[in-house]
Amino acid sequence: MAYWLICNSRAGDGERGRDFWLEHLASAGIRDLHCHDFEEADWTDNLGARDTVIVAGGDGSVNRAAAVCRATGATLAILPSGTANDFARNLGLPDQPQALCELIASGITQTVDVADYGDGIFLNVAHIGMGTLPARESRGAEKKILGRFSYGVELLRRLNAKRGFRATIRCDRGVVKGRWLSIAVASGAFFGGGNEIPEASASDGQLDIIAIRPRPILQLLFTFLMVRLNRQAPQRTSTLVHIKSQRCLVHTDKPKTVTADGDVVSRTPLNVVCKQSSLRVIGSKVVSTAANTEDRLGMPGTA
Repeated sequence: MAYWLICNSRAGDGERGRDFWLEHLASAGIRDLHCHDFEEADWTDNLGARDTVIVAGGDGSVNRAAAVCRATGATLAILPSGTANDFARNLGLPDQPQALCELIASGITQTVDVADYGDGIFLNVAHIGMGTLPARESRGAEKKILGRFSYGVELLRRLNAKRGFRATIRCDRGVVKGRWLSIAVASGAFFGGGNEIPEASASDGQLDIIAIRPRPILQLLFTFLMVRLNRQAPQRTSTLVHIKSQRCLVHTDKPKTVTADGDVVSRTPLNVVCKQSSLRVIGSKVVSTAANTEDRLGMPGTA
């Protein structure tokens, strides 16, 4: 068994780099590590199934490391060092660096779902439409100053300029067609720097498909506020559709950009399948935002 520390020096504000984490890992008893940067193409050559890959970076870095771990059977450990760090929220990881490194040293693991699409995977969310703008257009300086709030700033800046796009969403329980402002397909329970997806978990074996219709900004804000306060997917709404399904196919009338875990990855159509419990990660729990233990798998109202 070996520990590998893989760092993305460009993640977040750059303050939590290799030296920062090496010091805390050593204090937790993890000293003999193989240290590499993501740019080193051959760092995976000697990785074994009993090894632990410790990735210091944001959600994009975690995504890349997760793909390697799933392919090799290695265990993934996360040192959140990015802007959003949404996957870390799915595991309820400690905020304090020392407590986090001690958790890694303990070797406590969970299994989580992975969303497969084409030749790639995502752990948090894939976006089509308005939701892709933060990844495509948030400026570097603004992202460093505002952190995760830069995502919301970019959306609000462009919200009134969008009339939406036509798309068909196919899932296990049926088909929904319409004009949409944004379509998100989520594997976990968080997106955009801590925004909760109601009744979701990274280990429930389900995708959460959330589609938002073009509406006046005040109506959109009111709907988002109600979802956040109630912490439940609305049963019937003219603004938002929330579907649970193990698989999802989104086909747009015209090709649209797709982002996954904060990076531009492809164009529509988007075909996603949830692979349950296919990735082993260091963590003491998997967070659920469900108000109760019953999953609502049916198609919601779309009035």
